Order: sequence, then structure tokens, then C-alpha cells
Amino acid sequence: MERFNSSFKGYNIDEVNKFVDDMTREYGAIIDKLRKKDLEIDRLKRENSDLQRKVDSNSIGSIYNSSEEISRMAKYEAKTIIEDAKKNASRIVNEALLEAEKIEIKAENLRRNMVVFKRRMRTVVKSQLETIDDIEEIKLDE
Repeated sequence: MERFNSSFKGYNIDEVNKFVDDMTREYGAIIDKLRKKDLEIDRLKRENSDLQRKVDSNSIGSIYNSSEEISRMAKYEAKTIIEDAKKNASRIVNEALLEAEKIEIKAENLRRNMVVFKRRMRTVVKSQLETIDDIEEIKLDE
């Protein structure tokens, strides 16, 4: 699982963007692979059709069985690739969602810390102002 460095405002945006870009490229590569397999399936279907037209009636049965086997294997392989792609896509999305949730939690904690800091700072400043007011009153009374 990818780890990101933190900055003052949360995770390093460049690292997060790079991670998302990497996942997008990986997903794109899987999609390209699927498209190539689909093209190969289409090519094999056309090839099968051409062969069926060329073969005489005595050997059509055996060629048909062979082509059916090839087609079945190609469909199975395509189905496997699609399932793998879906699993990988789901995993990538889930990891990205988890990272986003962690970033949101850290951002919320920073917001809360900022509120506490402001409250404390106001208290300190108010105390200092009261001290200044007290000093002015002492000088005036003397």
C-alpha cells in the first residue's frame, strides 16, 4: 500500500496525484490489454468464418469443433482477464478511498487543533491585555 508524506495542510498533493496517475495508467494498461484480446477474438472469429467457407463438407465437423474449442478458450481467457481487471480496479479504488478517508480525518484533526490553538491564543492575549491594563492603572494611582 502506498504511503504519503504529510505536510502542514495534509498529505503531499504531488505524491497523492502521482499515486492516482500511476493507478490510472495501470488501469488503462489493463483496459488496453482487454481491447487487444477483444480484437484477437474478433480476428479469430473472422478467421474461423473464412476457414469454414473454404473447407469441404467432410472436414467441416472437425474444423468446427476445433474452432469452437479455440473460441471457447478465447472467451474463457477474456472472461478471466475482465475479472482480474475488475478485481484490480476495485482494489485500486478501495485503496484510494481509504487514503482519501485518512486524509480527511487528518484534515479534520488539524481543523480541531487550529480551533483549540486559537482559543488558547485568545486566552493568552486577553490575559496579557489585562496585565497591561493593570500596569496602566498602577501608574495612574501613584
